[in-house]
Amino acid sequence: SGYEILSGNVTKLHAVTDRCVLASSGCKTDVDQLRAVLDIKMKVYQHNHRKPMSTPSIAQMLSNTLYYKRFFPYYAFNVMGGVDAQGKGAVYSYDAIGSFERSTYSANGSGQAYIIPLLDNVIGNRNRLDEPPNLTAEEVVEILKDAFLSAGERDIYTGDQVEICVAG
Repeated sequence: SGYEILSGNVTKLHAVTDRCVLASSGCKTDVDQLRAVLDIKMKVYQHNHRKPMSTPSIAQMLSNTLYYKRFFPYYAFNVMGGVDAQGKGAVYSYDAIGSFERSTYSANGSGQAYIIPLLDNVIGNRNRLDEPPNLTAEEVVEILKDAFLSAGERDIYTGDQVEICVAG
């Protein structure tokens, strides 16, 4: 009871710019509406300034958009990843009313409780005495595949597929 997959072939990723991707979980209609609002705001910015918005600016715009709806919030939980002006990777995680933080990695959804401890250990090198690893993009992708495979085995809501997008 309570378990239902309406479609297994729907992406949770949305390219905001060529350097920034939004991943959302939650109510599909709210996610679609939020994406539409962001797309309109991005077009207005592009028209007014004749350049694409930077990743940190998009992060703040998403926070403001979510906060604006705080009394009747979007049932959408978001992680945004991209590349900032210095060429460094940027990951932002949000709650439903726009509170956000920049971090090295993040996860949302029902499998978050299984994925974050693994990422803390392997990528974040938390609670370890050895040197932090210097991982290539290919190694990180393999770690993420293993993390989602493990979460999918333990959590029925995580599903059987994962989309991995490497920004940059």
